[in-house]
Amino acid sequence: MPLLTESELIVNPDGSIYHLKLRPEHLADWVITVGDPSRVGAVSRYFDEIETEVQKREFVTHMGRIGSRRLMVISTGIGPDNIDIVFNELDALANIDLEARLPKAQHRQLSFVRLGTSGSLQEDLPVDSLLFSSYGVGLDNLLAYYERQPNAQETALLAGLDAHVAAQGITWPSRPYVSQADGSLLRALSGTDRCGITLTAPGFYAPQARSLRAKSLLGAATLQTLAAYRYDELAVTNLEMETSAMYGLAAILGHRALSCNVILAGRTAGQFSPDPYAATDKLIRTVLERIAEQD
Repeated sequence: MPLLTESELIVNPDGSIYHLKLRPEHLADWVITVGDPSRVGAVSRYFDEIETEVQKREFVTHMGRIGSRRLMVISTGIGPDNIDIVFNELDALANIDLEARLPKAQHRQLSFVRLGTSGSLQEDLPVDSLLFSSYGVGLDNLLAYYERQPNAQETALLAGLDAHVAAQGITWPSRPYVSQADGSLLRALSGTDRCGITLTAPGFYAPQARSLRAKSLLGAATLQTLAAYRYDELAVTNLEMETSAMYGLAAILGHRALSCNVILAGRTAGQFSPDPYAATDKLIRTVLERIAEQD
């Protein structure tokens, strides 16, 4: 393989990767991602020790440990485009020799765990409950730019969803894709909490059927149609903005990924959590405890 040029693999003068400002020694095998930079501290306050703190732009990173397990938490910002930056640059730290500008001979697998907030599409998934995403349905177009071969489950889910939507006379604004969670992470961390199919939108308002002054092409009927779909006994449970991109990129790069959500908005009932900070803290504590229990 030819050397990666300076315009393709951008390294800062201090040897850190371009956007994240992290060096290879900062990397942990367990990577917790959050959207909000202020949520990084809300996670790392439960670490037994914080080794290093780094910030550049919206990307805030705390490296530390819980017991003997080393882990890191990083803010991605909002949306699939930022997932593209974070996952590629963390993979570069793990699997590219930044000085030689060549892939390393031995692959290092990372475990990405997203702690995020979401809106429910199911009446029996109330605000403040936890939801683990078995699949992400991407309403964005990020993975259209990557070479990728969907697996059999991803292909079947999308075919069924396409037929379901078409039967109701609904046309997708853009072509969706499906990406699957890592099964080992899902089994290890979901516990007895609800699992479902997550819709990943490229925006918060019109792409999630919200209309303020600018009218969305989607509406309540579209959300109801999507919520009625089932695949392998899983419902389309929620809407957010990162999961499908996470799962797709992790699989392409040979990593594990799981999206863990706390439901803050009940879209069918028009409700919002009375205490979103307490609900998010419950998600953080629950998932950190389950990570700490892993071998």
